[in-house]
Amino acid sequence: MSALLAAAPSTGELRTQIRNTIASDLPPLVDGIDHGTHYPAEFLRKIGSLGAFSTHVGEGKDVDLNPAINIMSDVAGVCGATGFMAWCQDTLVWYLLNTENETLKANMLGRAADARLLGGTGLSNPMKSFFGIEKLRLKAHRVEGGYMVSGSLPWVSNLGPDHVFGTICDCDGEKVMFIADCSNPQIELMPCEPFLAMDGTGTFGIKFNHAFVSDDLVLSHQAMTFVKTIRAGFVLLQAGMAIGIMRDCIDIMMRTKTSLGHVNKFLVTQQPEDFAAELERLAGIVQQAARMPYETSDDFWRTVVRTRLEAGEACMAAAHAAMLHTGARGYLKSHRAQRRMREAYFVGIVTPATKQLRKMLAEMAA
Repeated sequence: MSALLAAAPSTGELRTQIRNTIASDLPPLVDGIDHGTHYPAEFLRKIGSLGAFSTHVGEGKDVDLNPAINIMSDVAGVCGATGFMAWCQDTLVWYLLNTENETLKANMLGRAADARLLGGTGLSNPMKSFFGIEKLRLKAHRVEGGYMVSGSLPWVSNLGPDHVFGTICDCDGEKVMFIADCSNPQIELMPCEPFLAMDGTGTFGIKFNHAFVSDDLVLSHQAMTFVKTIRAGFVLLQAGMAIGIMRDCIDIMMRTKTSLGHVNKFLVTQQPEDFAAELERLAGIVQQAARMPYETSDDFWRTVVRTRLEAGEACMAAAHAAMLHTGARGYLKSHRAQRRMREAYFVGIVTPATKQLRKMLAEMAA
């Protein structure tokens, strides 16, 4: 992995290369992704081969998540669903980077970082369970060389039959975080009901049919300690989705000025300049926090949670305003304003969702 990093271009050059690929390759795929007829595995592998998912593979604790967030925002600026898949891949890399299981790291980190191995996060149910919203769905018992896992997860994204994802099970009261390999015949991928958006994201329900998970696939036998290490990065990386979608919503509003500015000016508190100022404020906080993702103080964690909440709410507000600015044009199925609105709502409900973030902040205050 060190050799891979040494050969990498500068951050600016890397982002330019990936931006050019996004501009040329992603727009023709967006409708298929949005309608659920296309999962962009080859696109993800292509930008991965350029370094899109390896920018946060640093040495020791010297990690800056800003390049990953910036690249993700570039992807989400064209397609929010693909921005979400980029977050899934970045987060998988984040898990593997931080495990103390050197065998697992050696086997998977490099392949995940350059997207030869694609995968997802699988922490929606565990994250909710930690805050009393759901019960942990996966149960396990210890066997020689690993664990036997049973249970189901309703939604895990960026998956396919040769993909992997990280998740957490309960083993006699102890929480264990591991990598699940979708090629395991005892791990079943089940199609989901159609969504309002995001159907091209490789999202499946997962059933563990007494599946064996070897110790070689365990990220941590003490998952709660591991989660405290990765939690800020997990949440901060999601800012890339919000920033990218919000930036495009501002662009949509700006493009209406010539033809509709004379009436849109009456949307007094919903002008593109207002959202641009809020985006700049939020991006500045994210940029500072993303330079220290291993900080574990309560104050820092509170800032991360609050900023993630504000980014999601600003993203949804900007998408709402973009619809109002475009009017009937934006209501057409062919216009990206209505797609942006649907994608922005996903930022508000993806774990940790708006209501969970508010619950977390309320409990911190208490």
